[in-house]
Amino acid sequence: MQLTRGPFTLDEARRAGLTRDHLRTASWHRVGPGRYTWAGLPQTPDLALAEASGRLPLAAAFSGLTAAWLHGLDVLACDPIEVTVPEGFGVSARSGMAVRRARLDEGDVVVRHRLRATSILRTLADLARSLPLKEAVVVVDMALYLHLVDLAELQALVECQAGCKGVARLRRVVDLAEPAAASAMETRLRLLLVLAGLPRPLAQVRLHDGRGRFLGRPDLYYPAQRLGLEYDGGTHRLSLVDDNRRQNRLLNAGFRLLRFTASDVLRNPESVVMQVRAALASPF
Repeated sequence: MQLTRGPFTLDEARRAGLTRDHLRTASWHRVGPGRYTWAGLPQTPDLALAEASGRLPLAAAFSGLTAAWLHGLDVLACDPIEVTVPEGFGVSARSGMAVRRARLDEGDVVVRHRLRATSILRTLADLARSLPLKEAVVVVDMALYLHLVDLAELQALVECQAGCKGVARLRRVVDLAEPAAASAMETRLRLLLVLAGLPRPLAQVRLHDGRGRFLGRPDLYYPAQRLGLEYDGGTHRLSLVDDNRRQNRLLNAGFRLLRFTASDVLRNPESVVMQVRAALASPF
């Protein structure tokens, strides 16, 4: 039955043979003016956003982390659902939503998952101003890695917004961004070092031995000190043998390698900085 697949309107219900009385039973949920869903639908971000859209004016657009999720980024979409409503619309607060009033130009809105969302550039600009610095860079790095935007576009955006409120923060985020960053924790490790005053490492550099044979590609790398840094995530246990062989090849070729986990980066950041600083200062 088509009505059990997602939100539907009262007219669609009537065409399927349902009356208002049917829709008042426990089998159906009212999710907005004239919009309903089947009570048996699993609660997913797609469904939650489709339901939320029915409670918003047509000119509104999902924004912030909600828009970032709609663009394919690995963030929470509905905690809370973030929405931007154009200035001049008298929209009151909505349960489960963070409603922001701001100007939305024609180029600021696109359609993703059949829902209106702020464009990737507008989304990243908004998040650069609203999120903590590290998390803003994490989101921008994700977008760069997925080729949703490139660094030149972000730099052009900074120049276009010169003099606007929050542009200094946007410029800082863009300056710290790294298109080659392959994971959120890799970004957090890099920022931990840079914001502690250490030199900025390169990302995802392919290393070779003296005969030109490929040895590995550490997450971060200091070429002058031949020092590689790696974040060991949840997949490290599954690839432990290959990781150990790769580490041995690097060490035998005269490279050094430090490995860190999420616990190191998030719970013992001072220790991480101390170890990297000591390695950069020591002879090799």
